[in-house]
Amino acid sequence: MSKTTSLFILFLLSHSLSTSILTASSSDILYDINPFIRVYKNGTIQRFIGTDIVPPSIDAKTGVQSKDIIINPQLNITARLYVPKDANPSFKIPLLVYFHGDGFFTESASSPSHHNHLNSVLAEANVVAVSVNYRLAPEYPLPIGYQDSWLALKWVFSCDEPWIKNYVAFGRVYVGGDSVGANIAHNMAVRVGLDETGGVLLNGLFLNCLHFWGKMPIGNEDSDSNIQVKNMMESIWIHAYPNLTGLDDPLLNPGLDPNLSRLGSKKVLVYVAGNDILNGRGWYYKEALSNSKWSGVVKIVQAQGEEHDFGVRFPNTPNAIELVKNFASFLNEGQV
Repeated sequence: MSKTTSLFILFLLSHSLSTSILTASSSDILYDINPFIRVYKNGTIQRFIGTDIVPPSIDAKTGVQSKDIIINPQLNITARLYVPKDANPSFKIPLLVYFHGDGFFTESASSPSHHNHLNSVLAEANVVAVSVNYRLAPEYPLPIGYQDSWLALKWVFSCDEPWIKNYVAFGRVYVGGDSVGANIAHNMAVRVGLDETGGVLLNGLFLNCLHFWGKMPIGNEDSDSNIQVKNMMESIWIHAYPNLTGLDDPLLNPGLDPNLSRLGSKKVLVYVAGNDILNGRGWYYKEALSNSKWSGVVKIVQAQGEEHDFGVRFPNTPNAIELVKNFASFLNEGQV
């Protein structure tokens, strides 16, 4: 087993719940996706990570203020809004619509890691942010998460929420996310490009350790040393989207999306981690986008020696701090 794979698996195992505390036998388990979730035949669901939450606040370190809002009460779609310390209605600033990661099954906009990440981004970038709580699988299997995210994005362009109405420059709207949140962000940008928001074009798309996959392996994805992680990746998609069309569904493999060239963003910044099995997918995405008829600009940054989603999981490391700075610069390009 390679050092990269062993580190990744150790991370997964370190976040899983010990099976010794479970009284049910293995025959009662429908499926188990370590470290995210275990589902039993009787419908019981155990989430092993991503259940901790923090309330909205005025962050003591950055002065960033946050609050929770309801986007659609019937569907229970919510979001956490953020404004920077010195927000001023007389000076409109960019808007970031953000989608959290963690396998379509876990985490939320209220999780400590994502909340702290956006506090850091806003303190550096001076933008308004909407962090979306899409409903999670398996209770709400895909494509519900995509549908919720799309409703949230459309809501942003039509709402009367004061923090958005008072502070946002709607000519500078960005979409971004980490891991599966980056997957969602990309797919929202495709829908924008298909003119489903009435002519709105995003200024930029930020994809951090994007979660894409496909039937044909890239690089060493199918090597013996990566077999456990490969199986996990495929299990995530199969169980999150039980009615899927396969691992080459365009939602998961954008290189096969006939609408890729319609991506509704002027520019894209992709971040990949050197020790991430998804590293090759980031480079493949850049190549596919560059070779399509899309007219924007795509840039990729590789953080050597880092694991998947390092920018959110390990925020105090030099590469994570650099990621936040680059993210902030990306959000502020073109401002007067």
